[in-house]
Amino acid sequence: MAHTGSSAVTIEISLRRQRLSLREAGRDLATYPVSTSRYGPGEQSGSLCTPRGRHVIRAKIGAGLPAGAVLEGRRPTGEICSPALIAAHPERDWILTRILWLSGCEPGRNRLGSVDTMRRYIYIHGTPDSEVMGVPFSHGCIRMRNADVMELFSTVKTGTPVDIVP
Repeated sequence: MAHTGSSAVTIEISLRRQRLSLREAGRDLATYPVSTSRYGPGEQSGSLCTPRGRHVIRAKIGAGLPAGAVLEGRRPTGEICSPALIAAHPERDWILTRILWLSGCEPGRNRLGSVDTMRRYIYIHGTPDSEVMGVPFSHGCIRMRNADVMELFSTVKTGTPVDIVP
């Protein structure tokens, strides 16, 4: 998935449609099903909601890891997600394969204080392939299929704008 001008590439995440669109010059380069928060939209720390508004990709984590690699605290555990691992740890909120860590751009809305997206550890990340896509089901982050997040990760750069819209 090549693009011509990285400064013009943006991501738009539609909470209503549960879709992530990679855009350039007003046109979609790719679209992916996602799963945002089961608790709906919201910016407050501790809410487990998906924050809205303008963000940027602050950090890219997981380059070179295999699909299904388990991350905790933004570090690989050495595990690869499998049905047996999921069954052994049903309480885990699985963060797999890649992390695109988001930072809010709007002070008072999604940046600083009790509404700071980055301090809330809101990511675009991979999730087990058995998890549902296209319906809100996460704990605040934007979940994607592992193959999709790998493709997106290889296409975008830190600083890429991310708009999370109703």
